[in-house]
Amino acid sequence: MKKRPAITSRDLGLEFAALCGKHFIGLDHLHYGYWPEGLPVNVSNLHTAQENYTNFLVSHIPSGVRTILDVGCGAGHTSKHLADMGYKVACVSPSTVLSEKVRELMGDACHVFECKYEDLQTEDRYDLVLFSESFQYIKMQKAMAKTFELLNPAGYMLICDIFRKDVEATPDAKSAGGGHLLSRFYKHVANQPFAPVEDIDITDHAIPNLDLMDDAMKNVLRPVIDSSLNFLAGRYPLASKVIRWLYRKRINKTYQRYFNGNRASEDFVKFKSYRLFLYRSTCAVPAGSSTAVVPCVGGQAASPVALPTRV
Repeated sequence: MKKRPAITSRDLGLEFAALCGKHFIGLDHLHYGYWPEGLPVNVSNLHTAQENYTNFLVSHIPSGVRTILDVGCGAGHTSKHLADMGYKVACVSPSTVLSEKVRELMGDACHVFECKYEDLQTEDRYDLVLFSESFQYIKMQKAMAKTFELLNPAGYMLICDIFRKDVEATPDAKSAGGGHLLSRFYKHVANQPFAPVEDIDITDHAIPNLDLMDDAMKNVLRPVIDSSLNFLAGRYPLASKVIRWLYRKRINKTYQRYFNGNRASEDFVKFKSYRLFLYRSTCAVPAGSSTAVVPCVGGQAASPVALPTRV
């Protein structure tokens, strides 16, 4: 019998976010969204911002791509969008609940690998491997090695995710989310069989979502938690004191992280960068080289591709 992956707190968080987002404000996606200039930042426009993100992501898929592996596919709505456009899509999801949602949404139009990406075993190969806010949860070395293994010759790796800046960590940095160290990413990928095609900083277009979440945390979730704790203290004073003492570290950590009064977007730009990366698989990448590289095409070297300047 196939062993299902263990459920983590992150899996539960994603499932909870998917259910709440869909039920309360009709959201299909789990990502930050893309807020262009002129789009008012409010909950009513969140759906539009998330559709903008999907369209932005799709617009950077190179011509000639036919098959896509969506790693960390969430509830599957980006994958369905890709399938509706004519791409042949497969998904990777370690979450049992979200995997079922993808199957319900897409049926036979998509095969779901219910496992961690680094544990994926398949003979299939793809023109593009997509990481949409999922790269940060996978060890960088394993992610790139697995991606190169699963790509067709001259295939692409498309990453749209959060990365950490080279700044001194503070308690505020923890409230701005995770991500791999950006400088370490550049250093590591330079020695991997991938050539850069695009590097775009979209931080300014993503951070409005953080302000919406920060506002909801401080003005909705915190009052609910405070009221619940006060109710317990009034109705069950002894039990309330015991609970507060037993979980005091966790309660204090939660309040410090989510209800500290700092603007989420201001914290984010200090410590993080939200970027889109597009890389092409190559026969070889000379260590430390910033000149041309040679993509693999059917096992043969194709014409050299000049490396673009980072944005």
